[in-house]
Amino acid sequence: MLQAFLVSISVVTLAEIGDKTQLLCLMLSARYKKPIPIILGVLTATLANHAGAGALGTWLSGVLNPTILNWAIVASFVLMAIWVLVPERSDAAEAAVPRRGLGVYGTTAVALFVAEMGDKTQIATIALAARFHDFVAVVAGTTLAMLIADVPVIYLGQRFADRLPAKTVHVIACIMFLILGALALRNALAQSSI
Repeated sequence: MLQAFLVSISVVTLAEIGDKTQLLCLMLSARYKKPIPIILGVLTATLANHAGAGALGTWLSGVLNPTILNWAIVASFVLMAIWVLVPERSDAAEAAVPRRGLGVYGTTAVALFVAEMGDKTQIATIALAARFHDFVAVVAGTTLAMLIADVPVIYLGQRFADRLPAKTVHVIACIMFLILGALALRNALAQSSI
């Protein structure tokens, strides 16, 4: 459980740096200048989104043949390693902001939930839940990771975001996904030889 929690925090925090949802948090912070409702919106959206992703990953681990699941996990971690190196576009974050009067919290929750659909952190949550078979630890870890990455951006805004070595962080995240992929490959090969 602790391993699943710590790996989930590490991988998703690094994957979130420079991600469109982090850019969306920056934009919402600049627009509304109300950090608490934005943070609560991020928490709500992330819990809902990652709970669904964690449930899917846990379910897949129970229904798929273990050999197929192991190879799918290997592929997902390798694809995540590649995907994390692709820079996000800020106009994708801008498009996610609803234009109706939902208030700061509602706007943040809806925008972040939509922005996370199919996002690399959501895909990573599915893969981590399938890999570790631990819904609670993975969802808690990935949700905390999103807050670790997004709350400083919400409070410190553009000054903080400009100083992050995003390319270096993305390379580190890539390496972590490759390490997870290698560990999953080891498990897949061991399972195939049984």
